[in-house]
Amino acid sequence: MITKTLKAAPDAPSVVTTGCGIEVPYAMTSPHPEKVTCLACREHAHRAHLRFAEQVERLSRMPGSPLKADEAAKAVQWARDRAARFSS
Repeated sequence: MITKTLKAAPDAPSVVTTGCGIEVPYAMTSPHPEKVTCLACREHAHRAHLRFAEQVERLSRMPGSPLKADEAAKAVQWARDRAARFSS
């Protein structure tokens, strides 16, 4: 909606708060588990992906859920695999 209204995409933040609570330049962060060296950040990402997997699993079992069982299973497996990559 913002992009349509302003005819421009908003800028990414220049500084973000990491899983361990420090503020770093956005360019120093990584979504790739292999590149995250901070143990606290790795643990934070591990927990967040497991929490996401549990939420998707729970939502997919609700009556009238927009998530199909096979789609939910794929998302849950992806999140658990990603969590495992952050914990190793």
